[in-house]
Amino acid sequence: MTYSNIDFVRENTCELVDADMEGRVIEQHYENIVVFNVYFPNGKISKERLEFKINFYNKFFSHCEELRADGKSIIICGDFNIAHKDIDLKKTKIYSKSGFSDIERECVDKFIQVGYIDTYRQIHGEKEEAYTWWSYRSRGRVKNEGWRIDYIFISSDLQNKLKDAFILDEIEGSDHCPIGIEIEF
Repeated sequence: MTYSNIDFVRENTCELVDADMEGRVIEQHYENIVVFNVYFPNGKISKERLEFKINFYNKFFSHCEELRADGKSIIICGDFNIAHKDIDLKKTKIYSKSGFSDIERECVDKFIQVGYIDTYRQIHGEKEEAYTWWSYRSRGRVKNEGWRIDYIFISSDLQNKLKDAFILDEIEGSDHCPIGIEIEF
């Protein structure tokens, strides 16, 4: 969900990316800025589902790059279902699990390589134990054994407008916690 004091011009569910209409994308246009709220697929169910996840990432990446080529600034918020770096998950976790495989992490690398910025790392650097998801099954939140799989990325042209990025890990009610940024226009 996006909270903004600026009204969007138009909104859609991005059928170009979410062709199966699983309700994964909300795309909002604010003049020259496009904000995405995305729930990226989880790939752990099967090999086919992992392939679906990677294809979804590739289609989404291409769509974002087309918008940037048209002069749009991009903000991507959501559950990426990937812990990008070692620092983004509890060290005791097994790295071969879905959500931390090389092929999945490369999806996030692709965004960074063309200039998207991980807002939390931009503000907080290599801060450890900054998690956004904890397993209910293992009582992960109580033990602070989590993963940072929720991100807000911005296109590099917005970097100087970024004022803050935060994880609201004290808010309970889900296995995820809210995240946010403060950006000035």
